[in-house]
Amino acid sequence: MRATAKLRQMLQNPGIIMAPGAYDCLTARIIERAGFPAVYMTGAGISVARLGFPDLALATMTEMTGNAADIAASVAVPVIADADTGYGGPLNVRRTVRKYEQAGVAAIHIEDQEFPKRCGHLDNKRVIPAEEMVQKIRAAVEARTDENFLIIIRTDALAVTGWDDTMDRCKRYIEAGADALFVEALRTSEEAQRAVECLPVPLLYNFVETGKSPLIPAPELEQMGFKLVIFPVSALLTVTAVVSKLLRELKDKGTTAGMMDEMVSLEDCFNLVGLSEMISIDAGYFPAGGLEQNAE
Repeated sequence: MRATAKLRQMLQNPGIIMAPGAYDCLTARIIERAGFPAVYMTGAGISVARLGFPDLALATMTEMTGNAADIAASVAVPVIADADTGYGGPLNVRRTVRKYEQAGVAAIHIEDQEFPKRCGHLDNKRVIPAEEMVQKIRAAVEARTDENFLIIIRTDALAVTGWDDTMDRCKRYIEAGADALFVEALRTSEEAQRAVECLPVPLLYNFVETGKSPLIPAPELEQMGFKLVIFPVSALLTVTAVVSKLLRELKDKGTTAGMMDEMVSLEDCFNLVGLSEMISIDAGYFPAGGLEQNAE
């Protein structure tokens, strides 16, 4: 079954879809190995970890779809990908949808921020007129070649124009063809519940540690009626803390021996990305004497 069909089926089945954020193939493989049903390709994570920039619309569509293709090829579970604003107007959105489809992801979300956009949990966002976003949604829906490819529409209007305009936008976005909605930066549990009650399509919740939304556990989100929950920066923030700790240890002591308990073995790391399978396909893939000689 294609990844797009898998994700469509998940939406129709009971239960909430938990999709932790990956910014490269290793984090995607770890997410899959942990047993999650989907991977979320985080735009913030790509910008920070792959490009060295904050989440301020500095990653291009080409860079994002290139990363999406690598991540989608590295896992068997569906990948939900950040596509920012669609990288321009309706014509750009059409190309964006086709490129993400070609990359092998199962879904994208596009948002109604003005360009240049910024992380949804930063202040001073701006949104485009609702009618302009409606045109972009129609372009996205018309552009897809696989009817199972999900178009998730994100609105950042809550922090800009308030609740009433946000709900009005969401209803217009549904009419334009949105398969699911992503109301960014919901501020309270009560607001999250109201959103589910007001909107008749699957809703995505954005679980951002230190962000503007409450950290509602997935089982509670499921009870509220949310169908998807993403954890875009959980791995990124943890890796930043752990690597910083490691390098302090190395600088202060000249050794990392005190942190060995927090590391996997080199062979386990390689196996995570396919060492055993590759060796079984071609026993001569590594020269005799092996793993240590090729660790560089």
